[in-house]
Amino acid sequence: MCSIMVCCGPATDMRRFTDGFARTVSRGPDACRVIDTGNGLLGFRRLSIMGLTPEGMQPFRLGRNWAVCNGELYGFKAQRDQLIKKGYTFASDSDCEILLPLYREYGTEMFAMLDAEFACVIYDGDREEYIAARDPIGIRPLYYGYEASGVICFASEPKNLTGLVSRIMPFPPGHYWKGGEFVCYTDIAAAEEVCHDDVESACGKIREKLIAGVKKRLIADAKVGFLLSGGLDSSLVCAIAAKECSHPIRTFAIGMRSDAIDLKYARQAAEYIGADHTEVYMTPEEVISSLETVIELLGTWDITTIRASMGMYLVCRAIHERTDIRVILTGEISDELFGYKYTDFAPDAAAFQTEAEKRIRELHMYDVLRADRCISVNSLEARVPFGDLDFVRYVMSLDPELKINRYGKGKYLLRRAFADGDYLPEGILWREKAAFSDAVGHSMVDYLKAYAEEQYTDAEYEKKRLRYAHGRPFTKESLLYREIFEKYYPGQAEMIADFWMPNRTWKGCDVDDPSARVLSNYGASGE
Repeated sequence: MCSIMVCCGPATDMRRFTDGFARTVSRGPDACRVIDTGNGLLGFRRLSIMGLTPEGMQPFRLGRNWAVCNGELYGFKAQRDQLIKKGYTFASDSDCEILLPLYREYGTEMFAMLDAEFACVIYDGDREEYIAARDPIGIRPLYYGYEASGVICFASEPKNLTGLVSRIMPFPPGHYWKGGEFVCYTDIAAAEEVCHDDVESACGKIREKLIAGVKKRLIADAKVGFLLSGGLDSSLVCAIAAKECSHPIRTFAIGMRSDAIDLKYARQAAEYIGADHTEVYMTPEEVISSLETVIELLGTWDITTIRASMGMYLVCRAIHERTDIRVILTGEISDELFGYKYTDFAPDAAAFQTEAEKRIRELHMYDVLRADRCISVNSLEARVPFGDLDFVRYVMSLDPELKINRYGKGKYLLRRAFADGDYLPEGILWREKAAFSDAVGHSMVDYLKAYAEEQYTDAEYEKKRLRYAHGRPFTKESLLYREIFEKYYPGQAEMIADFWMPNRTWKGCDVDDPSARVLSNYGASGE
């Protein structure tokens, strides 16, 4: 995981720029470089993952053009070989060094050609203009805002831009910015046409494409580890990786010592696949004492994101402190594709598909944001196999009649896809999901709620919540989170569209808490 920051004009004061850029040193602790193009500033902080030599340091230059990129470009070697045939030479093994030659050859059409998770900014010195772009899901973060002079600035995190611009907003995934306008180069949530594969064909392709997504994310010049919650998604990622690696993979799980649902299942999965497994325990005191830190690093006031980040932040901190691992594979983005507990209540297949499209488009504000910040603040890089572009496009194109839960089992297609091949024990492959924030221990959420209740009287709560028009708090817990958020990001609440909640228009989903625990179909998933 790296950090980029760019101000696209001469108005920025270098000291203000470097002060803002220093706030994300954990994203790129290995090296830092800021260059003045004569028409703006480009900054890059490096976490060395691919091409570990000094020649892989950014910003890259080609003629009068410059580029910075926080990303992983899968399959870049084939594209590099084609560029070499066109006469280009390369000084490093960095995947991102191909960006400027691609830009010279294809212009903005290059972004749709990338099999990548990325956020990049290019300075075209010949035309004296900037181009910025972000991957179709928004796995890599990018934010923007305008200085008082009108100069647009881009940065990996909103904390880079606080005090520099008046209003900070997330760069829309699947878009590029050029000439003052955002242009959509791909909407990965919208299928070009419906795929009518039968169940057997669909499961075969799901298996094939997910395996391919994991394999390409195992390639790194730095050491790789895995978050293993014991749930279906992370367990599948680990099981596939274990079959692909010649040595035991390293897995990590976290929970409250007393009631962490998933620790025992993570242990079972790790033993089954022969992983080198580590358990991390967190205490009630750690949860409360880490709350402000977590909200500050996240840059959100959303209840679900904050709850689920507590365990992820603490386990990644342990990985950073105790190991030399640099890359972490996670299980995010499965729910948006195959369904949550609440999507069992979808009234029909069309509603299921519409909800999936909404969730994919908003991922960059919720689960993907959580994974990026919790991992990167600990100087690690996140890789998300379920976010593989080929995999996402295929699953989103499937006839939603096939994906809606008519099987009496959530995520049926994904489970069935790996029913053969001895990937996981039956008890894990077919076990119902527990929400991550609950699975690390029901008591963790209860501690947070109780702590929030102690902070306000009922009258104080009612008075203070009315201060906020956008994303108005609706519980004492949400008010506490919002007040901490405002301490670090005053007036920037619109970076997040709304609270992550089940679709309240559906029967059975009109609830006052985002946890799956409050749904009537939670049942055995919590056991």
